[in-house]
Amino acid sequence: MYRIVAKKELAPAVKSLTINAPLISKKARPGQFIIIRVDESGERIPLTIADLDVQQGTVTTIFLEVGKTTKQLGSLKEGGSLADLAGPLGKPTEIKKYGKVVCVGGGVGVAPLYLEAKALKDAGNKVISIIGARTKELLIFEKEMQQVSDELHIATDDGSKGHHGFVTDVLQKLITEQNIDMVLAIGPTVMMKAVAKVTKPHNIKTLVSLNPIMVDGTGMCGACRVTVGGETKFTCVDGPEFDAHLVDFEELMNRQRTYLEEEKVALERWKRCHH
Repeated sequence: MYRIVAKKELAPAVKSLTINAPLISKKARPGQFIIIRVDESGERIPLTIADLDVQQGTVTTIFLEVGKTTKQLGSLKEGGSLADLAGPLGKPTEIKKYGKVVCVGGGVGVAPLYLEAKALKDAGNKVISIIGARTKELLIFEKEMQQVSDELHIATDDGSKGHHGFVTDVLQKLITEQNIDMVLAIGPTVMMKAVAKVTKPHNIKTLVSLNPIMVDGTGMCGACRVTVGGETKFTCVDGPEFDAHLVDFEELMNRQRTYLEEEKVALERWKRCHH
């Protein structure tokens, strides 16, 4: 049922899958996500929605192959299918006219940012986007972000393209030069934490999309809990987007490292069986 209609490699170890899911494509909104299971014995993993096509009835997701499940997902072929696909999950982004909005994306976080930047632009905002990666080979969605942004800035850690340094350097410069009404950041947790640190002194409304460990995606298991403003929130139903200045990033990063050992074992085992 959940057939893969297209598959692409966007960068080393970064894959894009377009999946046949008409009901999800009809209902999904920017900021929401899906949960997939590759096969009957596989784990459930949350993935971002990078694009939707209501006419074709498809949902596109983009992921980095890091562990057993993402590598297994990346090994699927066009025409293959998934055991399960649940969504759209989470609360959509609040899209309205804020004024001047800066969209900051890091790594594969640029993919879900695209739909949100597009919606913010359609709502009449001036959209300035900053996208970053470790090196230019790992930059994704540059053309797409260019199309939905009034201005696009690029940053690479190694200086192979755009600004030599971090997305936060570019953000800091923009804040000193002009009035920014809102910042939206999606990417590695350490990047989102750095963005929050830059915007907080200026009191700029900042939203981040969190990516904790998640299991059922409906608020029942509590695995995705995060502390926001001193309260426990479940990312899957209360988020995934929260006020960046209220998120306990240290706790989030500690919890993300909970199963590193088990993840390593699972990957090694999978590699042994498949090579």
